[in-house]
Amino acid sequence: MHLIGRITLLQIQRASLKAGERPHSYYDPAPLLGLPSLRLTPDGAIGQPPGGDPIVDVHNASHPHSEDVHGKNGISIGFTSHYQAMRERFGPHLTDGCAGENIVVAAERVLTLADLGGELAIVGHDGRSARLGALVVAAPCVEFSRFANFAAEPLSPDELRATLQFLGEGMRGFYARLAEAEAEVKAGDLVYRVE
Repeated sequence: MHLIGRITLLQIQRASLKAGERPHSYYDPAPLLGLPSLRLTPDGAIGQPPGGDPIVDVHNASHPHSEDVHGKNGISIGFTSHYQAMRERFGPHLTDGCAGENIVVAAERVLTLADLGGELAIVGHDGRSARLGALVVAAPCVEFSRFANFAAEPLSPDELRATLQFLGEGMRGFYARLAEAEAEVKAGDLVYRVE
C-alpha cells in the first residue's frame, strides 16, 4: 500500500447544498456538519454527533430525500492539495471541505483518478480499517462553479466552461463506495492507495 495522507476533516451534508431554481440557483455550504467520526455503510455516510442522534448524509441511499445517483456517490472524498489549488485560482473563501466531501485528506499534490487506483484503504491507529472502491470523479456543478468564482450572477458561458474544466478530473473530489458491510472512520486515520 502507498500512503496518501491523513484525514483532516470528516463531515456530512444534512441537506442539499444547492438552493433556489435555475438560473438563479446558488450554492450554500451551511448544511455541512463537521464530526470527529463517521460510520460508513454500503449506502453512504452516517454522522454521530457527540451526545446526539445519528444523522444520515443526504447522499446516503437510505436518506428519505437521497441525492445518491444510481449508487455512485454515497461517500465523497477530497484532498487539501486540491483546495489549495482552488484557493490559488478563486480565493480564500474556498475553505477545506466547502465542496461537501465526507472525507478530506491531507495530500502533498493534486491527485487524479489514476493516482488513486482502484481502491483506497483507511486505517486507524487502533486497527480499524475501511476499504473504498468504485472510485469515480465528482463532476462539478454550475452552482459550485458560481460559488468558486464568488459570483452573485450566472457566469458567462466562457467563464462557466473554464471553471468546470478547472474543477473537473477530480479537482472537485471523488465519489466512492464502501467495499464491506460497515466501518467507522475518524479524523487522524491514514488513507492509503491499495496497490
